Parts: sequence; structure tokens; C-alpha cells
Amino acid sequence: MRVVFMGTPDFAVPALRAVADAHEVVCVYTQPPRPAGRGKKERPSPVHQAAEALGVPVRHPATLKDPADREAFAALGADVAVVAAYGLILPRPVLDAPRLGCVNIHASLLPRWRGAAPIQRAIMAGDAETGLTIMRMEAGLDTGPMLLSVKTPIGPDTTAGTLHDTLAAMGAPLILEALDGLAAGVLTAVPQPVDGVTYAAKIDKGESRIDWTRPAPDLDRHVRGLSPVPGAFFEHDGERVRVLAATPEDGRAETAPGTVLDDAPRVACADGTALRLDRLQRAGKGPVDGAAFLRGRPLPPGTVLG
Repeated sequence: MRVVFMGTPDFAVPALRAVADAHEVVCVYTQPPRPAGRGKKERPSPVHQAAEALGVPVRHPATLKDPADREAFAALGADVAVVAAYGLILPRPVLDAPRLGCVNIHASLLPRWRGAAPIQRAIMAGDAETGLTIMRMEAGLDTGPMLLSVKTPIGPDTTAGTLHDTLAAMGAPLILEALDGLAAGVLTAVPQPVDGVTYAAKIDKGESRIDWTRPAPDLDRHVRGLSPVPGAFFEHDGERVRVLAATPEDGRAETAPGTVLDDAPRVACADGTALRLDRLQRAGKGPVDGAAFLRGRPLPPGTVLG
């Protein structure tokens, strides 16, 4: 089939490569290059770079509101558009242009976790499993009928980074199965259930700060859901420290939340629990384990973290 692929981050790259290997990708749409690195030079998106390596034409309009851009999209004569973390809302003329419509690779088991941050929110909420859903796109936010889905467990050590990589790899074979089914006319789109709808709001910078007044199991999920980026953090003496891995443990009920209990280091949390800080990172330095961190930045017992 003639396919337009629309995506931007690393998550979408395995799917792009798989689709390009099996079908004719006539064009790739992605977000415009952004300033990155110390020199703030404009850097093409991961999908942009992958498309160039495949020899596929790339377009990166800032929006799809311009009628000329919509006409250019329709002129591609695509059978289907595959969308994976593209980052732009598709207006109705774009949704309707491909012969078989637009299908989206969404990183959750819809209707749970519609929206921008499904991977992080599933971990932070303590979900036992998540997965991918291939859906037909419509004007609503991730509301389209479902074509295929696949599940994967969320374990006690799962982070946003590891789950991202797992789901990205799972997306490649699943989208090929969906395209084969669409081409053969054997896939039936099933409406999403009315019950169980949740929304995965974009991660706000302010919520990355660790709130020690929460129980340690909650904070463990918080840390894993934000690891490796943007990273949960605490502050002490004006310095921000990222916590990349932690373990919930028993603490001391009489100790105020945020108090360093020992040189593990463990920090008191709510409900008599404690969070052992297993991997930390200071600004401008690499990640280290808790013991190595304390050698360079002591946190004596009794220290209160912000």
C-alpha cells in the first residue's frame, strides 16, 4: 500500500522502519527541527533522521491548518496514514484524505490513558499491565474505534524508559498486522467502551518534585514513571538532585517525612514508610548509586530534604 507515516520521537522509529520494509512509504510527516544540545543547533527529530536514512521524503509543517498543506497531503494519494506520537492534531480534511483513513499506534489499552503521557501515567497509577492499541483516528482525543491491541505487564522494576522501549518494539509487528488486515478488508473496528475512560495528562514540570508526605510505594511508582526523563527530584541546600531509582521500605512512624534516616540512604515518608534512594544524579554529573552519591554529597541522618 501507499502509506504516509506521521511521527516524531524515538517511539515511532521501529514502526516506521517496519512499514517502510513492507509497504511504499510515500512521505513522512514529523515535527520541525528543534534547537538541541549546548550549541542549540536545530536537530531533526528521530523520525526525520530515520526517514532520511531510508530515502523517504520528509515534510515538517508547523501545523496542518494551511489549506495548501492539506492539499499537498491529499495529493500524495495515500491508501492509509500511520500515526505514532506525531504531536499535531489532524484536521478533518487530513483524516479523510487517505483511502482507508488514518490509524494511530497508541501506547495504552484504550480507553484507559487517552492523551499525551500514557506510559508514565500507567506506571504512576500502579497499573498491573498496559499495552498498545491500533485505532482508527477521528476528531476526538484518542476516541476512535479499535482495530488491534496487545498487552504487556508492568513489573515492580518497570520504568518509563524500559516500558517505552518495550512498547516501541511491540508497535512494529502490530502495525504491520493492522495494515495487512486493512488491505484484505478483514479487520473490524470496535468502538471503545464507554466505561473505564481515563486521561493521561502531559507531565508538568512541577509534579516532578518528590512529595515526602506521600507513602513510599506511591513515591516508588512516581520515580519509576518519571525515569529517566524528566526525573523525579528533591532539593537540598539549593541543589536539585534527580532520583532515578528507589525502593520502598519500612521506616519510622515518629519521623517527619523528608528526613534522612541513615546512610543507605533512606528517607522517611508517610504512613511509617521510607524510600531508599538507589540511584541519583546531581546537575551536570552522571547517575551514581546511593553510596557513591553520599561520598560526594553527604546527607547525614536527620537532614531534611525539600
